[in-house]
Amino acid sequence: MNPDQLLEGLVFYVVFLFSTTLHEAAHAWAAKRGGDLTAYHGGQVSLDPLPHIRREPFGMVVLPLIFVFISGWPFGYASAPYDRHWAVRYPKRAAWMALAGPAGNLALVVLAALAINVGVLTGALEAPASIAFGQVTAAVGAEGGAMGMLAFFLSAVFSLNLLLAVLNLIPVPPLDGSGALPLALSPRATARYQEFIWSQPMLGWVGIMIAWRLLDYIFHPLWLAGVNLIYVGVAYS
Repeated sequence: MNPDQLLEGLVFYVVFLFSTTLHEAAHAWAAKRGGDLTAYHGGQVSLDPLPHIRREPFGMVVLPLIFVFISGWPFGYASAPYDRHWAVRYPKRAAWMALAGPAGNLALVVLAALAINVGVLTGALEAPASIAFGQVTAAVGAEGGAMGMLAFFLSAVFSLNLLLAVLNLIPVPPLDGSGALPLALSPRATARYQEFIWSQPMLGWVGIMIAWRLLDYIFHPLWLAGVNLIYVGVAYS
């Protein structure tokens, strides 16, 4: 891995760290609003990464940095605690809590897209000749320098947060889409569903395997459509 690739990997890690922090803080905030103070008492209703790192140091620091040095991409995990008794009593509130995390990531996608548009309107950024996960926009007139790094950073924020949102919305345990299913289920079906998924810990591993397979088919079309929405009169394929 050359120094440029390492730098890009570390930028991706910084974006991952703060995107994951926002994701878990959104869960914690929604739970607090719904009456569960578990994550609030743990300090997770915060955009400060430290309380989230203290809860999952391996998933938020060690593992993603290992992947950065091996592959140039961060891979990790985080979590916000909640009270299962509260979730049983208020399943709809728990479902909205589950959706709050991906909603936070989608908000960052929108903010990155708006920032790219501002950069294009001011003449600092432009539509790149070709697009990639880390190349959603490009600096005008120069590949390197501060504007080049800003273009890469905004590209990373856009792409990585869309990936986190799409992945977590897949409705298989332990992902957030699974936690949102009570919004579409009857109270009786919700009770049975909660009891089933909580009594089968191996479902989480199976769910992750299924989700990664589905992500191959779901993410790229959505990412491509999102990039095309940023630029007027430009169509990537």
